[in-house]
Amino acid sequence: MNRAATQLLDSEREIDRVWLAQYPKDVPATIDPSVYQSLVELIDEGLIKHASRIACDFLGKSWTYAELDEASWALGCHLQSLGLHPGDRVAVMLPNVPQYPVAVLAILRAGFVLVNVNPLYTPRELEHQLKDSGAKAMVVIENFAQTLEQVIERTPVKHVVLTSLGDMLGGFKGALVNAAVRHVKKMVPPFKLPQAVRFRHALEHGRHMTLLEANPGPEDLAVLQYTGGTTGVSKGAMLLHRNIIANLLQSEAWNHPLWKQVPEGEQPVMVCALPLYHIFGFTVNMMFGLRVGARNILIPNPRDIKATLKALRGKKFHSFPAVNTLFNAMAQHPDFDKVDWSGLRISVGGGMAVQQATARLWKDKTGCAIAEGYGLSETSPSVTCNPVNGMGVTGSIGLPLPSTDVLILDEDGHARPFGTPGELAVRGPQVMAGYWHRPEETAKVMTEDGFFRTGDIATMDEHGFVRIVDRKKDMILVSGFNVYPNEVEDVVAQLPGVFECAAVGVRDGHSGEAVKLFVVRNRPDLSEEQVREHCARNLTGYKRPKHIVFVESLPKTPVGKILRRELREA
Repeated sequence: MNRAATQLLDSEREIDRVWLAQYPKDVPATIDPSVYQSLVELIDEGLIKHASRIACDFLGKSWTYAELDEASWALGCHLQSLGLHPGDRVAVMLPNVPQYPVAVLAILRAGFVLVNVNPLYTPRELEHQLKDSGAKAMVVIENFAQTLEQVIERTPVKHVVLTSLGDMLGGFKGALVNAAVRHVKKMVPPFKLPQAVRFRHALEHGRHMTLLEANPGPEDLAVLQYTGGTTGVSKGAMLLHRNIIANLLQSEAWNHPLWKQVPEGEQPVMVCALPLYHIFGFTVNMMFGLRVGARNILIPNPRDIKATLKALRGKKFHSFPAVNTLFNAMAQHPDFDKVDWSGLRISVGGGMAVQQATARLWKDKTGCAIAEGYGLSETSPSVTCNPVNGMGVTGSIGLPLPSTDVLILDEDGHARPFGTPGELAVRGPQVMAGYWHRPEETAKVMTEDGFFRTGDIATMDEHGFVRIVDRKKDMILVSGFNVYPNEVEDVVAQLPGVFECAAVGVRDGHSGEAVKLFVVRNRPDLSEEQVREHCARNLTGYKRPKHIVFVESLPKTPVGKILRRELREA
């Protein structure tokens, strides 16, 4: 959008908040993020208020909020003793283990900035993020220490806290788990990090010290959350204390109609299968869980469906945020019925589109509908969600959350009419302050009246329900017609025998681009002809796949998002 057009739009826009009429009775139109000055204030309140409650379960052991309080206090003292200053960045490279909440709470309580790191990063990706963030210290699990060893000399990291999978299990069990991981499963490649301090030693060191009180304000940086880099170089979204506070209060308000159904005196229990280093899991599981005093069942590897279902056996839980691929794989697993789903009240789908076939299967097998939502790293993450009372719209990502404005914009930044596709733009207290050290990138995505342009193509109906049509970059142009992969995938996923699928655009000498479909079967007799016949019945000619390939699996991010980019490159 040119500057003249931007200035034209800078006057206060008249926003027609039609969605408010669709809000469930107990959901407010706005939230007040100023109830907390910072996440430190929220953390201290939660740790004291819920001290006796179980905070998390992992490999058969549980920890109370009081135990997280003590351990994070000690680790915070250790980090402060390293000579770090308020606002310094500390990276955390951990899967869903109890050390993760300890490390995060320690970093924030000590006045530092959290940098979440994907444990599956390659050395190149890790080096970029550590350099870009300027992280001076890092907490890492030994399974990925070799990756850090390869790049640490070229990064600002001077201090390393090294942990092992069983460190917080203690005693014989902890030693047994660590030995099995290292020597039986051989999941720890050899490494040398002479500067590293062991996690348990860091806690012991910090226990004899006093934590210097941190007093960040609402406008101070809390988290650098790096985008996936699928649209270019990975960028750090600057999430302020008030951004994350706002989003967890928005989530709390939105889910209130179902949370109040948890029997009085019964602790809310959440399944934490989303990676905590991902903004979805970080805000919706960890920070929201701390706010309401929930118990999180930590799932270290949700791709292992058998182990995930085993971890849930014998437990009663109320909330399950996940992505389409996980809902689908779990519902189709033979061990699914060995889990007690009777307590489930909230299933929230995000990260990618929830396919209708998956939604129907999940509702049939659990009795709990998936409330599809939408969010991004840049929005802390939640923007919209379907009402959790089951009154949503099939195929929709729902309504804007309290205190959130949404517009559908054309290329020049003007609002589009209801039902007309355009770029989804968001304004609200959860929207990031910008990209870390990239003002030019920030300027590309922010309008001067505070709307963040998401890059997603969407429509909004006259009731305020939003539908994602697709990412700009994923759109396929067939003979001048737009084909949106989500639509093709949603249709194909409803064919019996299709486990999951993905559609991408490939070059075509006749039509410019053609649709190529990758299918994972759960029935070996499913044929290409059957897929084509199904597409012919449900898709107009130019949307039908020209190429169909059966594959064993689809490439995915650790969150479970299908990587169409890798399929295109292949």
